[in-house]
Amino acid sequence: MKPVFLIGYMGCGKTTLGEPLARHMGLQFVDLDDYIERKYSMSAKEIFNTLGEPAFRRIESEALAKVATDARNVVVACGGGTPLVPANMELMNRMGITVWLQASVERIVSRLVLPEQRAKRPLLSGMTDEEIAQQVTRGLEVRRPHYEKAQLRFDSSHLESEQEIEQSAQQLAQILDGHTGG
Repeated sequence: MKPVFLIGYMGCGKTTLGEPLARHMGLQFVDLDDYIERKYSMSAKEIFNTLGEPAFRRIESEALAKVATDARNVVVACGGGTPLVPANMELMNRMGITVWLQASVERIVSRLVLPEQRAKRPLLSGMTDEEIAQQVTRGLEVRRPHYEKAQLRFDSSHLESEQEIEQSAQQLAQILDGHTGG
């Protein structure tokens, strides 16, 4: 099966949904940020802060190209900014199936204001809840044209409990099976 690339804004559920989705489909799961962190022995936040966003995006693009060309039978949770590089969206759409996970600004903010989420996200360091809401609103506006290039869209609003996560994973697996003829 072609790789499945989950894209969307931070907090939309790419990793949360990606792991059980891969399990339901009998596929491997790769979180692109984790892949980068293992390769560079630094957190994505450290890479971002030390080398800067342009360097991080270059590293991210290289990692995506490696995963996309080497991996089959895989679900990839991409970073929220991965689709901002036009060549990345072209690669993902050519090599696999892209799914834009969508949730409301309010739902995304409710997830991002959690302390464990703030700690691991470089763009949110030191922001108030209101600033996070403004950042999400602006960020979605800027990224929407890139995300809209995805082949499929999926409502990821219901990932707040294990039961919702499992139900959403089953629903998306059925959609993907139908889309790929699997």
